[in-house]
Amino acid sequence: MSTSSASVNTASLSGSTSRLLQSAMAACLGFLIVGFVGFSHLEVVHNAAHDTRHANAFPCH
Repeated sequence: MSTSSASVNTASLSGSTSRLLQSAMAACLGFLIVGFVGFSHLEVVHNAAHDTRHANAFPCH
């Protein structure tokens, strides 16, 4: 019985670790995108983000 309970505990641990890793990677990707768009000197990038915000009815200024 201890073998099956150990495998269940390992499976739940790897599942929570996987969710945590996925959440951390999503947050990093989000910060990279926002940082690139927010601090980009390329006018095309700024205008694309600006138009997208207005198209989604999100006030930006």
